[in-house]
Amino acid sequence: MNIVCPTCGATNRIPETRSHTEGKCGKCKQPLHTFTPAELTDDSAAHYIERNDLPVLVDFWASWCGPCQMMKPVFERTAAQSETLLFAKLNTETAPRFSQQMHIRSIPTLVLFHRGREVARISGALQEPQLKQWILQQMQQL
Repeated sequence: MNIVCPTCGATNRIPETRSHTEGKCGKCKQPLHTFTPAELTDDSAAHYIERNDLPVLVDFWASWCGPCQMMKPVFERTAAQSETLLFAKLNTETAPRFSQQMHIRSIPTLVLFHRGREVARISGALQEPQLKQWILQQMQQL
């Protein structure tokens, strides 16, 4: 299994006999699964999404967006509980190129990727039960 380090961006191969949640990056020695959303940029987003073998849920947000701010703790709590899904955040103000490439028209928008391809999308702020239910439905289809 390939896991991209959320700290340095290096791709790490994890043997199937080992858990990725306990793995450390071979390059920077930081944990590979931090249980917190990775911060993506225009330069790191495509690599992180395409090279991870685990599904990646990206929250497209902006600092001025009230619903984005309301959803931030919900997204972080959900990330802290997930071992089978990687969470990432992308600030549309500081990463406009990737946001435009993904056709983000409203925020917050959550996009679920699996092996580099978009598999689901939902816009608008969600409460924790709604977010967990949506993730469960999408993961069942992978």
